[in-house]
Amino acid sequence: MTGLDLSSPVAVVGTGTMGQGIAQVALVAGHPVRLYDAAPGRARDAAGAIGARLDRLVAKDRLTAADRDAARARLEPVDNLADLADCGLVVEAVLERLDVKQRLFGELEEIVAEDCLLATNTSSLSVTAVGGALRNPGRFVGLHFFNPAPLLPLVEVVSGFATDVTSATRAYETARAWGKTPVACADTPGFIVNRIARPFYAEAFAVHEAQAADPATIDAVLRECGGFRMGAFELTDLIGQDVNESVTHSVWQSFFQDARFTPSLAQRRLVESGRLGRKSGRGWYDYADGAERPEPHTADKEQPPAYVIAEGGLGPAAELLTLIREAGIRVREEDEDHGTRLVLPSGGQLVLADGQTSAEFRDVVYFDLALDYRTATRVALSAAQDTSPRTLAEATGLFQALGKDVSVIGDVPGMIVARTVARIIDLAHDAVAKGVATEEDIDTAMRLGVNYPLGPFEWDRRLGRDFAFDVLDEMHERDPSGRYAPSLALYRHAYATDKREGTS
Repeated sequence: MTGLDLSSPVAVVGTGTMGQGIAQVALVAGHPVRLYDAAPGRARDAAGAIGARLDRLVAKDRLTAADRDAARARLEPVDNLADLADCGLVVEAVLERLDVKQRLFGELEEIVAEDCLLATNTSSLSVTAVGGALRNPGRFVGLHFFNPAPLLPLVEVVSGFATDVTSATRAYETARAWGKTPVACADTPGFIVNRIARPFYAEAFAVHEAQAADPATIDAVLRECGGFRMGAFELTDLIGQDVNESVTHSVWQSFFQDARFTPSLAQRRLVESGRLGRKSGRGWYDYADGAERPEPHTADKEQPPAYVIAEGGLGPAAELLTLIREAGIRVREEDEDHGTRLVLPSGGQLVLADGQTSAEFRDVVYFDLALDYRTATRVALSAAQDTSPRTLAEATGLFQALGKDVSVIGDVPGMIVARTVARIIDLAHDAVAKGVATEEDIDTAMRLGVNYPLGPFEWDRRLGRDFAFDVLDEMHERDPSGRYAPSLALYRHAYATDKREGTS
């Protein structure tokens, strides 16, 4: 099945930033586009704003003047819903209220033809619920664009409970014909991106609430060690703390207050105080003119150890052994069955974050997971209060000798990157097991929708298929609230791997 014919008009109802962006996408793709807004004059203002953006595209040599003129000729603001009668697709981008959307689509159903595809751009409401009041909900689908719609490639094509396969396929192919990268998903709270991205924010906030590190340090570790484009605190300041918290609260409530999606009290207090981020001038950070951006905690220079003993390899951190040798530090490798660690000259141990804490062991320093230890510019370490100062100094000096800045954080299980990635992997496996989307579409959605360096399943394959389960299983033992309980899907995934390898 192909998408919507180019000769078929596309209607966009709601002419805010998102509505204008969607209209521009359809317009540049070659469709006649009709704009409608319930507020008098707003559709005409939106048409003018879209025309100005087309001018800028011409100025940047991204659109020819002839194509701009043709697009402008296809753009028509209208004053009445009845003017949308011959449209082949209507996309709604109005207020995020169920009653408003249901009333709108009820009116549209009386106007458009039976084969007109109806779509909502909702990011927080149930597609099934929005379309549930229609006589023919089979032609109703979610088309969730990301802001700004003309620039961001991802579109989540959401099938409600009653959506026909032909309608979903038609919407998918239309988005692809518009130059977007569509992913198909079932109607679940948060769809793909807003469901699976929750731990990225939640775990950063949890580390902060535990007084283990400040926002600037956590953000730096996520960026410089985890490979994420932005840290959780700076990203939510950009999104808007009220917007981000609202999505988190909506997903949590929609999953019947599932502990895995519990909102952050610290973020709630931020919103209550009016510190909404960049748009209010202050959030986690201060954006006032002249305000200084806080620096991440970076450890003082320490001497590197003369040698290390590698026991049992380092699993996902095995590349460190090569880097240590390249730095001129002797490495002696020993096969051991009881773990993977580096033993320092002090006798202390350096261990990859595994969901346990330094306080449980004698003289253990944990180091965080990195996307790529060779290119990472910062590594986080954690130690207990009674960890030997010499051991911590040797661990710090070791990573500094590899050219890394070192941030020493509090003794929290899973540290920062490891716990975040483990939870993202878990939610992704759970989503696949429940028929939300395919592994490929989830990886695509997380890379394109929120710019993750790897999709969850790409992380999973790189780390070893039981890494996330082991981290979460240990964390769940230390926090049995259910927040870190590995999903049944992740349990099956890890157990099946062990069984194939012949282990018990």
